[in-house]
Amino acid sequence: MSAKKIEGYLPNDAPALGRMIVLGFQHVLTMFPATVLVALLVGFDVGTVLTVSGVATITALILSKLIAGKFIPLYYGSSFSYIAATLAITNAEFGSYVPDKVAIAQVGIVATGVINILVGLLIRYGGGRKALDRFLPPVITGSVAATIGIALAFAALDMANANWGVAIFTLVIAILFSVYLQGKGFFGLIPVLLGAIAGYAFAALFGLVDASIIGTASWLVIPKFTLPAFTSPQAWEAIAGIAIIAIATIPESTAHLYQISLYVDNLAENMGKEKYGLRDLIGLNLVLDGIGDMINGMFGGVAGTNYGENNSLMVITRNYSGPTLIAAGILAILLGFVGKLAALVNTVPLAVTGGLAIYLFGIIGMQGVALMQAEKVNLYDPRQLAIGATILVVGIGGNIGYGGNLPIPVLTGIFPNGLPAIATAAVLGIVLNLIFLIFKAPEEAVLEMTELVEE
Repeated sequence: MSAKKIEGYLPNDAPALGRMIVLGFQHVLTMFPATVLVALLVGFDVGTVLTVSGVATITALILSKLIAGKFIPLYYGSSFSYIAATLAITNAEFGSYVPDKVAIAQVGIVATGVINILVGLLIRYGGGRKALDRFLPPVITGSVAATIGIALAFAALDMANANWGVAIFTLVIAILFSVYLQGKGFFGLIPVLLGAIAGYAFAALFGLVDASIIGTASWLVIPKFTLPAFTSPQAWEAIAGIAIIAIATIPESTAHLYQISLYVDNLAENMGKEKYGLRDLIGLNLVLDGIGDMINGMFGGVAGTNYGENNSLMVITRNYSGPTLIAAGILAILLGFVGKLAALVNTVPLAVTGGLAIYLFGIIGMQGVALMQAEKVNLYDPRQLAIGATILVVGIGGNIGYGGNLPIPVLTGIFPNGLPAIATAAVLGIVLNLIFLIFKAPEEAVLEMTELVEE
């Protein structure tokens, strides 16, 4: 029996050049708002952040293909998890650029990369997935992914609030395209881009698009690359304040890989092809995350992670092509150098971005749920419930109710604005899991003893 014909691209598949450019631009459109927003919030140069994110993504993709023989289809952009810790160093106002402080923060970002690489190597050569599953089980990675998606809900609604009519129109059109164009050839692969175009045109009808910035923008701009200030007296403060957040992004990155692996294998199975088993590359994925952060830290980009938003886009479009993501990285680099191209993307109204964000951020949360379902997390087990419940309430409540930082007077020298909510939630989940590993529940201890006797 022949396999059912399914439209989509697996990680090693390369679309035709024209398609690749369009699909790559859709990835750029997806990553652009969050990547730029983080740069504006923490005082980094936007052009530099875009360029370096492209370099980090391309480097990670090429290395994954060289080392594992297959692309790990992830885009590396700015991480919201590091905003508070980075702001504690830069003290930047929105939209400002503070090069001296940025150079100090870069030291902490490089250290974050080192931590990710060390943990990745430990997993890759010291126990693999089983070791990670023991210390970062699916209930943690799934709950963190769900928390990140749901915790961003207010950010999506806040953007949509710029014009609810435009936002809802964009949201509905993107969803309708995602559902009814699926399997309809090339257009079925670009529903988010089509939704953005439709929302853009709708907004233009009401005079909400300011195209004048395209005419005034320069064709060529030079990103403001800076080197880390390793000799600064504040260097250790930056390392202590920023690098610790890797504890949160490691399970986040792992969750993203698990999610994308689940959907890639499902697509491969439906296409009658061999499964990729990307989840077995957890250690390599963290090493690549670390290399990405080291590139960011060395040249003036913000601390990052692989992007759940782009994962959501790939799930919607069933396009997991590594070469397409390389094309996206090249386009991101061009955005950093070509002023008019960046200006064109900047004309997209905030409400259009908000409508897309409602869809994409929500899918991040749902993917966390899907991960726990796929891994058969037993939510009747009080230990699993305790871990998941703690992560969800602390992460979501802290992010929405307290602006992302918990007002807990601990480590105030490093976190003057409070503890980062999602990072704290992840740490609490890890600590609870360690307690349950060390101090066995009575029924678990009896079960282990029975298995030992039977062996």
